[in-house]
Amino acid sequence: MIETEMADASKAGGSKVITAEKAAELIQDGVTISAPIIGLAGWPEEIGRAIAKRYEETGHPKGLTLVCGSAMGNHKDKGPHVIGLEGLITKYVGAHTHGSPNIGALIQNNKMLAYCFPQGVVVHMYREIASKRLGVLSKIGLGTFVDPRIEGGKMNDFTRKAPDLNEVVNFNGEEYLWYKPFPIHVGLLRGTKADERGNISMEKEGANLEALQVAQAAKNCGGIVIAQVEYVAKAGTLHAKSIQVPGVLVDYVVIAKNPQEFHMQSEGIYYQPAFSGDVVMPLGSLPKLPFDDRLFILRRATMELTASSIVNLGIGIPDRLATVAAHEGVTDMLTLTTEIDGVNSVPTN
Repeated sequence: MIETEMADASKAGGSKVITAEKAAELIQDGVTISAPIIGLAGWPEEIGRAIAKRYEETGHPKGLTLVCGSAMGNHKDKGPHVIGLEGLITKYVGAHTHGSPNIGALIQNNKMLAYCFPQGVVVHMYREIASKRLGVLSKIGLGTFVDPRIEGGKMNDFTRKAPDLNEVVNFNGEEYLWYKPFPIHVGLLRGTKADERGNISMEKEGANLEALQVAQAAKNCGGIVIAQVEYVAKAGTLHAKSIQVPGVLVDYVVIAKNPQEFHMQSEGIYYQPAFSGDVVMPLGSLPKLPFDDRLFILRRATMELTASSIVNLGIGIPDRLATVAAHEGVTDMLTLTTEIDGVNSVPTN
């Protein structure tokens, strides 16, 4: 259980705004922190950097567990990479570490425990933790490296000596993997605006991700929720329908001092209105793809599609199929979807 130590002003309905440095001081040794993230979307970079700075100066917080459901970071110098310091993060549970080189190096060098679980399992786990249920029961991962009879998702030799976090169970005569729940003590969120009561809106964000579920999980575990935003409004002035995370779930708000550098909408862009649905890009403006092996694969895959197909595009070669479809003028014949909730749009890479 983490001590919230809410300020008197916040308890009385006053402003919840604090500095990133103060936010870092609220994170205690040994807790589990979680952030909704894909690339840099959803990640509160200024808070992350404040946590890293405090650790380098004081040695605290230490021994943290990091839980992230999706790909995290920009593959070089931003994202959870900044808190990937030996002793600061000692355990990781998530789906994708490639975007955070420091985290990857700690795992490869046996400097931290690390469990690789399916992205969908992790993001569904937030809801199960928030509801105080018994975890996620799924067939996803059976017979793969995630199966505890094989590797249990353990990413290095150090972790292979640690307990399994999932278990094979029999339900209704069939095998399932039971992914066991765990407490989340600190939810680290990001939004566009907050009012003084902590209500969070996400107009400029590229995706809302699982911000609400992470906040619910942290609060129902007795923890705290800290959100980084670009703007703060007077209490009660945000449009009710714009609020994605209600203030009753948010303990503290940090205003980004340098949003163009540390509040980026995606890995390479501070703000693109098309990413947040504010404009629709003309199809003719989509970039041409290089004439290479990938383009041959994409064109061959496109030939398999039929009119009225519903197509889910994964990250990598598949996400460029949207561009091929646009160039071929068949976008209106398809419904393109993505893993981060885009439906019937034109995903671009």
